Amino acid sequence: MTWLPDSLRNLRRDVLFLVLLAAAVAFAVAQPSRIASWPGLVDWPTIATLTGLLILTKAVEHSGALNVAGRWLIDRTATRRIAALGLVALTALLSMLLTNDVSLFVMVPLTLSMCRIARMPATRLVIFEALAVNAGSMLTPIGNPQNLFLWQQWGNGFGGFVLAMLPLVVIVLVLLLAVTAMAFPAEPLEVHDGTEHAVERGLLVTAAVLYLPFLVLADLHHELWALLGVLAVFLVFRRRVVAAIDWGLLLTFVLMFIDLRMLAGLETIRSFIGGLGLDIPSHLYVTGALASQLVSNVPAAILLAEYSHDWRTIAFGVNVGGFGFVLGSLANLIALRLLGERKAWVTFHLWSTPFFIVVGLIGWALL
Repeated sequence: MTWLPDSLRNLRRDVLFLVLLAAAVAFAVAQPSRIASWPGLVDWPTIATLTGLLILTKAVEHSGALNVAGRWLIDRTATRRIAALGLVALTALLSMLLTNDVSLFVMVPLTLSMCRIARMPATRLVIFEALAVNAGSMLTPIGNPQNLFLWQQWGNGFGGFVLAMLPLVVIVLVLLLAVTAMAFPAEPLEVHDGTEHAVERGLLVTAAVLYLPFLVLADLHHELWALLGVLAVFLVFRRRVVAAIDWGLLLTFVLMFIDLRMLAGLETIRSFIGGLGLDIPSHLYVTGALASQLVSNVPAAILLAEYSHDWRTIAFGVNVGGFGFVLGSLANLIALRLLGERKAWVTFHLWSTPFFIVVGLIGWALL
């Protein structure tokens, strides 16, 4: 098994993957006739887009450009608090325009490089960036998949969507920046890396040239062609980049789609949700927030859209549900996998759970 990439060999110690695999086995035993339909439960455009982004960001990482960029940022930042506030704010802003997952693929590798040079607490900073993309992406229809679905489902207009979400987003972002300021000390940044980092310009240019066309094609729903193009280039010129991406993350996502959609499709689940009185906004909001903790906010949005046309309340509920448990948003899982620290899962919930409770109350008050 030594020929397997490290990310696949490490799956035997990945608790989340093993739980998802066990759930898939249980569904296979309970409903063997449904196994043939499993490929249709996977959102392959999302998997294709995620694969391409993993390859492109890994190429940038291997080029050494992130080390240079991290050193540049450190030289222009006075304290850990200012650095954290800047990174969290930038991550939230990017998530409004580039979607939450793309923002993480840009910011987390840069943050890790910066933290290695300045010996900042990478775990806490990446966790706050995960909170930032969940907060910032709430604002626009293109910020995250659940917003995009709700926007297309009801055709409520880009501006109308932004105005509806603006009060919640402003309050949540102010809260997040305040917590960030308290969580990171005003200590001066110290550089502990005196080495000069060289940039492999050819690899960096290749990734940069492919990045925008990939995003454009993905936005035009040509994700497969975009991925095939990226794969072809790197398999020919930089095969090691393809081998180094987190293939375990992709398999985990495939299992998540299968398990969560199988769970959401159970008649007992659907009957239970149908009896919750979702015609009442507060019931709909709480259901969206709590259902997201179990099946992630994208499936929760799709499921609730069958029971209510109150898109604003659904949007409030499922976006707030992105905080809290790691499964609340796929962005949480991406951030933690990019971080690559097992202990971070516990630390994530120590910050995200109280944040979920507070933000949940804020959303309730704004209904």
